[in-house]
Amino acid sequence: MTDITSLSATDLSSAIHRRELTCVAVMQAYLDRIGAINPVINAIVNLRDADALISEAHAADRELIEGDSRGFLHGMPFAIKDLSEAKGLPCTYGSPLTRNFVPDFDDIHVGRIRAAGAIFIGKTNVPEKGLGSHSYNPIFGTTRNPYDRTKSAGGSSGGAAAGLAARILPLADGSDMMGSLRNPAGFNNVIGFRPSFGRVPALDNEIYMGQLSTNGPMGRTVADVAALLDIQSGYDFRDPLSLPKVDVTWIKPLDAKRLKIGWLGDYGGYLPFGPGMLDLCEQALETFRSLGASVEKVEPAFDMARLWTGWKTMRHFLIANSNAADYADLERRAALKPELLWEIENGRDLRAADVHAASVIRSDWYRHVLDLFERYDFLILPSAQVFPFDAEQHWPKEIAGRGMDTYHRWMEVVIGPSMIGLPVAALPAGFGADGLPAGIQIIGPPRADRRVLEIALTYEHATDWLARTPEF
Repeated sequence: MTDITSLSATDLSSAIHRRELTCVAVMQAYLDRIGAINPVINAIVNLRDADALISEAHAADRELIEGDSRGFLHGMPFAIKDLSEAKGLPCTYGSPLTRNFVPDFDDIHVGRIRAAGAIFIGKTNVPEKGLGSHSYNPIFGTTRNPYDRTKSAGGSSGGAAAGLAARILPLADGSDMMGSLRNPAGFNNVIGFRPSFGRVPALDNEIYMGQLSTNGPMGRTVADVAALLDIQSGYDFRDPLSLPKVDVTWIKPLDAKRLKIGWLGDYGGYLPFGPGMLDLCEQALETFRSLGASVEKVEPAFDMARLWTGWKTMRHFLIANSNAADYADLERRAALKPELLWEIENGRDLRAADVHAASVIRSDWYRHVLDLFERYDFLILPSAQVFPFDAEQHWPKEIAGRGMDTYHRWMEVVIGPSMIGLPVAALPAGFGADGLPAGIQIIGPPRADRRVLEIALTYEHATDWLARTPEF
């Protein structure tokens, strides 16, 4: 049989359930590979004791022998993103203020992953407090890109994406406020899926206001991503904005011949891109044309600077209020990263009228995008504005000669879908001249999660990027 760690999660689950592989053999194979590779890329943190994990794998094997399977993930190793709570596992959020926090509960999607049979082996690394798309923090250090260990793995799901690319994880969860499932997917040549807002419920303190972020799946194949989304998704009364479950299993490729795709590109020159990025993504569009789809460039009919202003206001407002207690305590404030202080201090000055104005911008943008979906089945953008950058750099300070005036301005390409809760699949676009990966994001109409996964599967079948794995 092919090496265990190279199997897709779907094939791995099938092999376990057919008893072709024991859960113990799977766990040992992953622990061996983690031991060899994780010290180099630093994707998994707070790795649990190997003997305890092997013992749990033995228990999973006994259950199967007795005819009892807990689900798709039965006996499979899984590391939860370190921004989500998993009962009994340290959850640091990448911050020294919470480095010793061990929750006594699971977040909703985490509990569903556990119930589906996963064995939690540890956490995946994140930026401090999840801020920024480069996974480094003062507790665990920097996660490095498996394709070039001198480069960033992106973030905030950087540990998850790097772990998938390096084959030290079969599947991973992530979260996405400002591209955190999409940017690292592109940086690591894997798949990230940002579900429609509400598709994956969460225990969010800001139930009614915190509508910019969502949890979601990451994987090495579209089928794997769909399988994990099926586990994570569905209504939960603890999240009143959560959506009913939609069947995303057994997805099939779409017939692309009648599809109309809008290419948003750089929004008519509004967004700067690093050398070669737009060219590479435009080459990826040829895949859709070769399948018979119509691809047209979409000229912006919306003031994108206005959208950025609305985005900053909403983000400042949410981050400032969720971190108000730490800011009020001078000793704890001293431990906050500069980017977080900047968000809080800008958010503290906001008036109700400012937040309302941002909401109006958001509503106007939603109506504009709905108009686009009257003409196009899907919209496509690059998943990042630059290729993976130097891991020692906190963020790109300049793109194409244009200075980045905030720590996250270089990620502006991802805010459009986030602002209005659209489903988005981040898929590989290929590799640049220096061998570094990049990606595209395929955006679907509101709540069209299944259809976005189906066009993603169509694209996956027509390309071979996902088979190009990093060398170790």
